[in-house]
Amino acid sequence: MNTTHIEKISGEQGLDAARIKAVADLLSDGATVPFIARYRKEATGSLDEVAITAIRDRLNGLAELDARREAILKSLDTHGHLTEPLKEKVLAADTLAVLEDIYLPYRPKRRTRATMAKEKGLEPLAQALFEQAGSDPEAAAADFLDPENGVETIESALAGARDIIAEWVSEDETARASLRRLYAEEGTIRSARAGGSETDGAKYKDYFDWEEPVKAAPSHRILAMRRGEKEDILNLTLAPDEAVAVGMLKHLFIKGNGADADQVAMAVEDGYRRLLSRSMETEIRLMTKERADAEAIRVFADNLRQLLLAPPLGAKRVMGVDPGFRTGCKIVLLDRQGKLLHHDVFYLHSPDKATRLISHLVEAHGVEAAAIGNGTAGRETEAFFKSLTFPHPVQVVMVNESGASIYSASEAAREEFPDLDLTVRGAISIGRRLMDPLSELVKIDPKSIGVGQYQHDVDQTALKGSLDDVVVSCVNSVGVDVNRASAQLLSYVSGLGPALARNIVTHRDENGPFDARTELKKVKRLGPKAFEQCAGFLRIRDGKNPLDAGAVHPESYPVVERMAKSLDRAVSDLMKEESLRKRIKLTDYVTDAVGLPTLEDIMAELAKPGRDPRERFEAFAFDSGVQKMADLEPGMRLPGIVTNVTAFGAFVDIGVHQDGLVHISQLADRFVKDPAQVVKVHQKVSVAVLAVDPDRKRISLSMKSGPDQADVSPGEKGREAARSGKPKKPPVKSDRPPKRPESKNAPFNNPFADAFGKASVRKKGGRS
Repeated sequence: MNTTHIEKISGEQGLDAARIKAVADLLSDGATVPFIARYRKEATGSLDEVAITAIRDRLNGLAELDARREAILKSLDTHGHLTEPLKEKVLAADTLAVLEDIYLPYRPKRRTRATMAKEKGLEPLAQALFEQAGSDPEAAAADFLDPENGVETIESALAGARDIIAEWVSEDETARASLRRLYAEEGTIRSARAGGSETDGAKYKDYFDWEEPVKAAPSHRILAMRRGEKEDILNLTLAPDEAVAVGMLKHLFIKGNGADADQVAMAVEDGYRRLLSRSMETEIRLMTKERADAEAIRVFADNLRQLLLAPPLGAKRVMGVDPGFRTGCKIVLLDRQGKLLHHDVFYLHSPDKATRLISHLVEAHGVEAAAIGNGTAGRETEAFFKSLTFPHPVQVVMVNESGASIYSASEAAREEFPDLDLTVRGAISIGRRLMDPLSELVKIDPKSIGVGQYQHDVDQTALKGSLDDVVVSCVNSVGVDVNRASAQLLSYVSGLGPALARNIVTHRDENGPFDARTELKKVKRLGPKAFEQCAGFLRIRDGKNPLDAGAVHPESYPVVERMAKSLDRAVSDLMKEESLRKRIKLTDYVTDAVGLPTLEDIMAELAKPGRDPRERFEAFAFDSGVQKMADLEPGMRLPGIVTNVTAFGAFVDIGVHQDGLVHISQLADRFVKDPAQVVKVHQKVSVAVLAVDPDRKRISLSMKSGPDQADVSPGEKGREAARSGKPKKPPVKSDRPPKRPESKNAPFNNPFADAFGKASVRKKGGRS
């Protein structure tokens, strides 16, 4: 274990070094983040998953830095450059940027102008000029004329010497560190139209003449401009004021005021324009990209967590419906475990026949809920179902079907239902998604679920790692029924993975359901370490041991049994009777291996074994009078559900097959810095329609509750208010920008703030 890394992380994160070391030891021993957070609280001081993940990632980052350091030392030694002072500098470098700056002068490179000048013997001249001792440059250069070697004039000799000095300047550690700070703190990002007509790249029009400070540019705008540059629609530059940058370099390198100092000044200017500015712009591009990626990935991860932890309907008999006009509505019947019982099709244009079919299936299979996809014909299908009369209550629920088509065409779907049509598989996914969103959504690549922002532009390795962490965290926090779970869901359980997950399913299929956690040890290749990591997160309902249904780890069963024995009662009695649990004195069971944090968790679990941390399911319904964009009118207040949260606002489904945007300035009556502080994915909200643009399929919404919105009531009252002109504030009817933003973060242009996010940053040549 690298104690230097432990101490460094301890200082950075403000945590005791012993806790950092405990996490590092557990990780190196093969423990997962969920396992450490849940079952090793004594060792880590009850660090949560966020803190443990941060330690893990920093340890990995420092390991990568060490690997690069080792490679650089080897290269320096191989090429004969390694000295003891240089080695000490390399070993002391604490960031990759500093490490690369140290290595830069010795790094093997292509022949440069400076290299060629050195080959002509001009390095001593460059050194003499660089010392700025007051010598005459032309007289000094005369001694280096060498026509045979290409140095025919004094000016060519001085030019070669300046090339050498320019390279020295560009490779100087202090100069690079100073410029790096200048670019980060004082740099400006500028974008301009690369060419083409006004209609080319219209979605980037806000960036055809745009500038803002690099340090203030938000993630979504950086990624938008980079995408525009990649598509050859925008030209992008990142740099501070050139005069300031050159002045900083001259302050570092100009030590005199004679003619030789003038030569150095010329070399400094050339070194900045030709070498350093390009190098620094490349670095700042990478830095801003990494920063933008981190923010976009954070937003995506937060959204994904909310979606995965959406409330489940639970074990109900469900009819899943994949709506459609021309090809009909595909319907499937699922039992309470999600098993397919029957599939069929009906057509909305044959309502009588459809009514008979649906009524028969509902009665024959005891359907308790209908899950209707929110795609094409979704609202019409929902209205049709709600118009029917059934012999018993049937809950009709619209389900976000984003990603269902991806799953239906996947290898997993083909393996489970090889003989079914894609649309039937999609209907199954829709039905199961209502029953248990987490179990179904883990089968889909998170990037296909539609809750991200620029997910295809960010670092894909970092994105996958972050999203996998979220899925693993959600799956293990909820727990998995080992006798019902798919291989995809099991693969995210702590300590398992795809291979062991498949082995569990195979063992289950061949030997029947597991009736005890200990039977997991019989699964092929599931050894003691994997059992330790996964057992506490796998649930066995109605098994031999009642503790198998909850989150108490098998390693703690003896403790619970001692508790029950001390009361002369069974473990099951301890789980059922609160009065018995109150008689337990936890301090009597503290040992070197089991502390109070674990004992408190055990007692909480005994009180509610296998408790699902997700919220209780509540049905949601759109306004029945609004089914398409043509039904919308400015001023309406409608119920909606948040489908995506970005850095510039939230997208809300109001039931018209096109999500509307609540810009960050319209999320609340107060200033909002981060939309995630106000809204979450799958949150039910009330929104007012500000404007509708059918041509561009854009809907502008507001969640504000000011006086102008107070007069707009839900449903039909809201529509009547809109028609009668009742709202005090006139609705926005055009794309013309408002004269003054309503708040500090109001959209600069118009209410249709698109995926690039309008903001109140000063636009080049325009108002602030």
